[in-house]
Amino acid sequence: MTNQTSAEHVKDGGAVKTSPAIPVPGKIGDLIKPDNRLSIEKSDPGRRAVRFGNSLKAKENLPAALARKTAPRLPELSEFDVVRHYTRLSKINFSIDTHFYPLGSCTMKYNPKINEEAAALEGLANLHPLAHDKSSQGTLEMLYDLEKRLCALCGMDAFTLQPAAGAHSEFTGLLIAKAYFAKKGQRQRVDIICPDSAHGTNPATASMLGFNAINIKSGPDGRVDPADLKAHLGEKTAVLMLTIPNTLGIFESRIEEIAAMAHAAGALVYMDGANFNALIGIVKPGDLGVDLMHINTHKTFSTPHGGGGPGAGGIGVRKHLEGFLPVPRVKKEGAAYRTEFRSPDSIGKVKAFFGNTGVLTRAYAYLLMHSKQDLAGIAENAILNANYMKSRLQEVFPAHSSEHCMHECVLTPPVALAARGLKTLDIAKRLLDYGFHAPTIYFPLIVHEAIMIEPTETESKETMDSFVETMLKISAEGAADPQLLKDAPHTMPVKRLDEVQAARQPNLRW
Repeated sequence: MTNQTSAEHVKDGGAVKTSPAIPVPGKIGDLIKPDNRLSIEKSDPGRRAVRFGNSLKAKENLPAALARKTAPRLPELSEFDVVRHYTRLSKINFSIDTHFYPLGSCTMKYNPKINEEAAALEGLANLHPLAHDKSSQGTLEMLYDLEKRLCALCGMDAFTLQPAAGAHSEFTGLLIAKAYFAKKGQRQRVDIICPDSAHGTNPATASMLGFNAINIKSGPDGRVDPADLKAHLGEKTAVLMLTIPNTLGIFESRIEEIAAMAHAAGALVYMDGANFNALIGIVKPGDLGVDLMHINTHKTFSTPHGGGGPGAGGIGVRKHLEGFLPVPRVKKEGAAYRTEFRSPDSIGKVKAFFGNTGVLTRAYAYLLMHSKQDLAGIAENAILNANYMKSRLQEVFPAHSSEHCMHECVLTPPVALAARGLKTLDIAKRLLDYGFHAPTIYFPLIVHEAIMIEPTETESKETMDSFVETMLKISAEGAADPQLLKDAPHTMPVKRLDEVQAARQPNLRW
């Protein structure tokens, strides 16, 4: 593949005409350029989408210092201009509704539209947050039943649904642990043990709450080494935080032994349940010795994800930690439901009211659609898809682990591409030209040039095959013309950026 746009020259009465070239991925200098101007740059004085008559009279007593000297500078566009402008923007945006989103560790799976209909039901959507319990029995029943269903799936005794996301759930969980040890008079327990295969939010959350984050290395098989763990456990250990399955896509097969070791040292076992979508309906963490865990509704229960929220998490606990859960909680008395604020050991509120109820409604609708057997099938299909993709790619993109993975697989770039100076980032950028959002890259940190792929259970074999074929094609492109990948993307409105600079000094205004 070359970097030049082809053109056919046709002689017509002595003149030479050039026929328009058809843009294809990788071609530079396409003749048809998208209009990437801002709305203010498209403004044409006098154009209007809607005109309103101004029936308000000017205030004569408005202080002169507050009066405008010039009219505000706003885009002047027709309704047609506005519709086209925002429709074009929506078409260049990557979303789960438009593209395959293979983000490992940050599952982006399909959001069933029936969930949106359920959340939009008038009785749920229009209920005032301060409505009396007698006026909100339906919503309270939904929240109560959702908690009970989560308890049954996770092997927990109680749940709070207040947290707004996974990291917020971790924060809430460690607050509970802190209160638990304070009541026991064990304030010396200030260490949180986190394996290097955990999500990065685990040690970050521990540090935010004043704990010491103790990092332990994974064994050769990518799992926690019980011998190394034992050397770090002691009277200062508060919590062992485990991501299960871990970020390598591997299940901690010795979890019961590990949990027993932590409990013998007087510590709690916390499970980062962000990857619970690989276990749902198959394994109950509470049965494995987990004391508290969080779930991400967007990862396991199909609620929307991204764009900064709103999100929803949840913390499940065993009986000995239930009294420390945030308030309010929903209680059932006979056939009625009520809001309970009284709990002397509670850590208090971590979110207004009961959390993001609109998101929780979507998760509840998803649970109502599936039996326990259905949910187990969802997990099994997520595992099957990840292993299918790994098996098709690993001969060209070597897998970090030779054993079967769970919901996601971790690959590395072809050796031949690395030898030619190409990196994971170059592959990720090139995928954009083919209409694929890149998978998670450079994570987990313990894998050099990591490519973490999670197809989820909702993608078809055809979609996965298309992605695999594109990855293989990109590998061949890189071997033939490394610069093509280094200059990618070629078809996006914005080309290769200084990503560190963009993160530290983002340009947020025109």
